[in-house]
Amino acid sequence: MKIKKVMIAGGGTLGSQVAWQTAFKGMEVVVYDAFPEGLEASKLFHAQYASLFQKSLGASAEQIVATKNRLSYTTDLKMAVESADLISESVPENPAIKSKFYEELSAMVSADTIITSNSSTLLPSDFVDSINKPERFLALHFANMIWTFNVAEVMTHATTDPRVKEDVIDFAKAIGMVPIVLNKEQNGYVLNSILGPMLSSALDLVEKGVVDFKEVDRTWMISGNPRGPFMIMDVIGLETIYNVERHWGETNNDSQKLANAEYLKINYLDKGKLGIKTQSGFYDYPNPAFKNPDFLK
Repeated sequence: MKIKKVMIAGGGTLGSQVAWQTAFKGMEVVVYDAFPEGLEASKLFHAQYASLFQKSLGASAEQIVATKNRLSYTTDLKMAVESADLISESVPENPAIKSKFYEELSAMVSADTIITSNSSTLLPSDFVDSINKPERFLALHFANMIWTFNVAEVMTHATTDPRVKEDVIDFAKAIGMVPIVLNKEQNGYVLNSILGPMLSSALDLVEKGVVDFKEVDRTWMISGNPRGPFMIMDVIGLETIYNVERHWGETNNDSQKLANAEYLKINYLDKGKLGIKTQSGFYDYPNPAFKNPDFLK
């Protein structure tokens, strides 16, 4: 199956990146978000990516114009799914929200459409009961800054059609990704199975009052890593980090993860500090403290 038209569900940080990258590689893309402000945020992201691609990645003005012309935006789900060959779901990392979205989607989507989840921690099998064609459903997870960190993790569930998996692998390659194919379901896939515990441990230290978050990042960077845990969290988005910590805190009755989630809610989310996308998270942007030449001294 040759994929020509793609619908991105969710105009947040990663959904907007997938939309831009896919349109840049020549496919028609519609961005769906339930809220008009979500679409406005996605358009702002795309303006930033246009500048980034020209200044840092060598894209021509003609390529940027063509990319923009392949992008459209809507809050109408029925219109968004029309003629879509593939849907990439990037709604909030909350099982209830995702299940409700899949139920609404299943009532409208073509029987031939492939549905993929860009969930960072949840499993395809968690949602098969909400989808009317589970054999055409699987996970395709991207990393932030997908044009640079271009892995695409492909994870099926027990009844995914093998041909659909191959179509998704081909799609990932077509938009410049390196497919990482998992042999079985695993929460966190490959990337977040490694990254997630590190970020959670960093939050543990700060929530317990052991150390300031900047000291954690300084330690990590002095040890030879280009970005500290809290810098990474700002890029991912603090809403996502909060949802993951709360989900696993509730699932595993983990009091520390629940405390981490509450810490994020009180000190950041409730104050509108969601990370880079709001210009404020653990750091303030566009001139965060870690850019100071003295940060590692």
